[in-house]
Amino acid sequence: MKSCLAPGCVVSNSFADLPSDFYTRLPAQALNNPRLLHANPGVADLVGLAPDALSDPEFIEVLSGTRPLPGGQTLAAVYSGHQFGVWAGQLGDGRAHLLGEIAGPQGPQEIQLKGSGRTPYSRMGDGRAVIRSSVREYLASEAMAGLGIATTRALSIVVADDPVQRETIERAAVVARVAPTFVRFGSFEHWGGNPQNLRILLDYVVRRFYPESFAGDDTRGTALGLLEQVVARSAKLVADWQTAGFCHGVMNTDNMSILGLTLDYGPYGFMDGFQIGHVCNHSDTQGRYAWNAQPSVMHWNLYRLASSLLALEIDADDLREVLGRYEPLFLDAFRANLVRKFGFASWREADASLVDDWWRLLHTQRADFTLAFRRLATAFDDAEPFLALFSDRAAASEWLASYGDRLEVDGRNEDERIASMSRANPVYVLRNHLAEQAIQAAQRDDASEIDTLLLLLRDPFTERPGFEAYAGPAPEWACALEVSCSS
Repeated sequence: MKSCLAPGCVVSNSFADLPSDFYTRLPAQALNNPRLLHANPGVADLVGLAPDALSDPEFIEVLSGTRPLPGGQTLAAVYSGHQFGVWAGQLGDGRAHLLGEIAGPQGPQEIQLKGSGRTPYSRMGDGRAVIRSSVREYLASEAMAGLGIATTRALSIVVADDPVQRETIERAAVVARVAPTFVRFGSFEHWGGNPQNLRILLDYVVRRFYPESFAGDDTRGTALGLLEQVVARSAKLVADWQTAGFCHGVMNTDNMSILGLTLDYGPYGFMDGFQIGHVCNHSDTQGRYAWNAQPSVMHWNLYRLASSLLALEIDADDLREVLGRYEPLFLDAFRANLVRKFGFASWREADASLVDDWWRLLHTQRADFTLAFRRLATAFDDAEPFLALFSDRAAASEWLASYGDRLEVDGRNEDERIASMSRANPVYVLRNHLAEQAIQAAQRDDASEIDTLLLLLRDPFTERPGFEAYAGPAPEWACALEVSCSS
């Protein structure tokens, strides 16, 4: 594979240098007749792959799990976690293999295959992913990157002929995803009863990813420094989710990145008609991971991470003090996002009431989340497209008048405000029906819809003539679409 890599590319695997307790080394399981459905040139650049790598047969063999990454050490990591609020015990990479890490231009990036076969952590699973879930992850990670939301990235999708049993028989696929690390909250939880290994993991994560938090022999200082950084990143992440109308769907602690990245795209969704308690995951019958619950769930998950650090004899009050910074950090990030989305010059205390009325207006009328924000920018030039989103136009007009009064307080230049709002409110998001169209095409080995969506989602704030159908509300048939933990 050396010919496929950029000159001077270095392949390694720092995670494999940890003690063997942290993983199992084993090869991925080859697929039957694997073929490349799509590859992402932008992410190839991120990991230092030369352009010709995307069409090299050896590249496809590596990214299908048929052969190892030269210079890497293929492994599956162990971790534990809380799932739907309940301690699940040992989990791990049940259908993923870490191939190695490449020293790309923005720093080392790990390449992990998802759907690459059974591991010792598969439990009752088959170790496979299907085209449906792989396309959804591939598109979602790039959609989030386009929105400027912290995320893992997607390098490629390989499809195959192997049948996989889900609700129906589907075809197997492997998505290659990329991140500096795939260490999770659950990685720390796993070693909550083993201070020695917990200390090793702490040292590894801090030295590589949070060097400013390293306090030498002061384990307490290092642990609190790490927690402080993770609290800040996680608060910012969930604030970004909320103001993009994004629901993760399965915020288990084993799905929470220690780097504050959006990780493990499964039953996610971008809201169409706004509902404050919207639940995107059909498996979440109790609504634990509803849109309005995500900030508090993230806080709860951070408490679970902090609890694992008690094994290092860190005072609980010190941990609680750091955790107490989450709420103000979240509110600051949330309000900063709203300032941009509403076109304010700055946040004022009275804005809380106006914003509450906005959420209430959207909720009671199930107005489209993305279109309502986007059309608000030009509602004073032409109110009709904005008001058309609401069944009770009088209520929408009344709120719009209050919003206009608020803008007068700022006295901001109108053209400047509209331009800034257009940079904060996307035209295109990955709605479920758009993902479904790409999935249906991909199941015919047709990647044209993936091409189109990536074109739009990489720059979702710029309107493109001829793609109006991708910017419109969800069609009626989309109401029947359901995503679950098998997605």
